[in-house]
Amino acid sequence: MIKIAIYGKGGIGKSTISCNISAALAGKGLTVMQIGCDPKADSTSLLHGGDRIDTVLELSRKKGKTLTIDDIVHEGAFGIKCVEAGGPVPGLGCAGRGIIIALETLEKLGAYELYKPDVVIYDVLGDVVCGGFSMPMRKGYADKVFVVTSGEKMSVYAAANICMAVDNFKGRGYASLGGIILNRRGVEGEDEAVKVLADDFSSSIIGCIDRSEDVSLAEKKGKTVSEVCPDSVVCAQLDGVADEILKGFGGAT
Repeated sequence: MIKIAIYGKGGIGKSTISCNISAALAGKGLTVMQIGCDPKADSTSLLHGGDRIDTVLELSRKKGKTLTIDDIVHEGAFGIKCVEAGGPVPGLGCAGRGIIIALETLEKLGAYELYKPDVVIYDVLGDVVCGGFSMPMRKGYADKVFVVTSGEKMSVYAAANICMAVDNFKGRGYASLGGIILNRRGVEGEDEAVKVLADDFSSSIIGCIDRSEDVSLAEKKGKTVSEVCPDSVVCAQLDGVADEILKGFGGAT
């Protein structure tokens, strides 16, 4: 089983990329599970026609010990198994706690044994890499972390912090850095800035996603690019990222 975490600054497009990578992998015949680890709980919306699914945190409050695996795992487009951790009411509680509860609940209910996914993708907000937000990096969860960034200053800064956290945790047996995904915004010197970032952490850019109206069109329809614009350049780029991820695991599932 391939287990990866996709981190990135809020608003950088990591959830859009995560959904599209999940779709690309499912299109290769793999069983995919995507777990949203962002308090906004919108990680998997493009796999559900733009709608949000109930979160583990919400359902655990409502159902307590009667919570079942069917309550929290929802099937989306391409048969992708979708989970949203959720978060507390704004201003109350720790957002990272939702991730901890979600991942512990999935283990307790035997989700991985039941669905036997070939690939598990944790989509994680990367502005803060501490507490629950670092949990997907821990041993037993993701094996590799992929960081989404543009060439914008604050995005590169956040990406560097994520890479630094991965580097600092590696001595504990945590996930390793799998590579950088460049989500282009068209800023000056973008490719060069992100290459410097990758080089600083002895990593590489595994794929570049151009800014495209095809992505916006698919998002407006609440769908993935492969459903709306399967012959587009950006669809091929996203498929290429999926291939590079698989290649990093020897192509095996």
